[in-house]
Amino acid sequence: MTTPARAFLPGLDLSRILYEEAVRPILDAECPGLRYAAARVGSGSEVLGFDTARSADHEWGPRLDLFLEPADAAAYGEWLHRLLAERLPKQVRGWPTHFRHGDPADPVGHMELTGGPVDHRVSVADVGGWPHDQLGLRRPAPGEDLPDLTVRDWLAMPQQKLAEATGGAVFHDGVGTLTRAREALAWYPDQVWRYLLACQWQRISQEEAFVGRRAEVGDDLGSAVVAGRLVRDLMRLCLLLEREYAPYSKWLGSAFARLPGADDLLPSLRGVVTAGDYATRERHLCDAYERVAAAQNRTGLTEEVDPTRRPYHSRPFQVLHAERFAHALARTVTDPELRDLPLTGGVDQWADSTDFLGRPGAVRAAVEALG
Repeated sequence: MTTPARAFLPGLDLSRILYEEAVRPILDAECPGLRYAAARVGSGSEVLGFDTARSADHEWGPRLDLFLEPADAAAYGEWLHRLLAERLPKQVRGWPTHFRHGDPADPVGHMELTGGPVDHRVSVADVGGWPHDQLGLRRPAPGEDLPDLTVRDWLAMPQQKLAEATGGAVFHDGVGTLTRAREALAWYPDQVWRYLLACQWQRISQEEAFVGRRAEVGDDLGSAVVAGRLVRDLMRLCLLLEREYAPYSKWLGSAFARLPGADDLLPSLRGVVTAGDYATRERHLCDAYERVAAAQNRTGLTEEVDPTRRPYHSRPFQVLHAERFAHALARTVTDPELRDLPLTGGVDQWADSTDFLGRPGAVRAAVEALG
């Protein structure tokens, strides 16, 4: 069947329309009194607001997440999925609600019109199991919205996963559990935040002198690569300072560009990654260090630390000596469980394998092994 022409809509708008114009009327008619939450959360560029027309080529379209209480999910989940397959309209605003599966080598779904039941993307899940499935947390006890979160829980949740859990939109919450859980996950507890900031400054301190050292031995490519890593770490640090979870690399620049003050810092960061010589690279890096250090001081989390560049001991390299900020922040961490940990941080401060970060059990085991 021919797919009609249609104008691009942000995915969250399309999800809201799917719920209000298609799913809710079916639920009201067939399941009166059913308590549920309707949302678009989890994976997908639209959840973070970064989708474009390009996103429509895979697993993007009229999507919705329905969350039921555990007993209702067990009793009605499969029936609801079949009901929606039979009753959903074939398209919403010109976008098909049916997703064709690719071959085994390309398992993602692609929208297309169909004459029969739709293979839709309206998930039906147990709201109590959602934190476990999304974040690897233990399943809540009856009556709990979330399990009590420990320090290790926070350190084992990748920021991308937290961004997916707290981003997107909730269109209806007749249960309340989803909204309360998202509120609890909205940002780190103060002590965890301070610890993670200290760890991010520590990461920067470990490599800031390598930019000059690589250039000194004629390895300008190596110098540029290290400088690029430092730019990435500075961007993630800025997101932490502004209490924003950092997405994975595809959207890191987009998320950073939304921050207050990003426009002031962008010229320096661009200057680092486009510099053709070490002197220019170092100058732009130090400009960026000083701006971010000043922003750290403005938080008032520690005593003020001198934010200006300085030599790296007796070597002719200009650096910030970022460990000064790491140590100042570490001194404000009084939680005994955090205070005794090395400055390694959350899992995505020391691991960046997508396949690893997507395995909650392996992440949890690795975090436990660190201390």
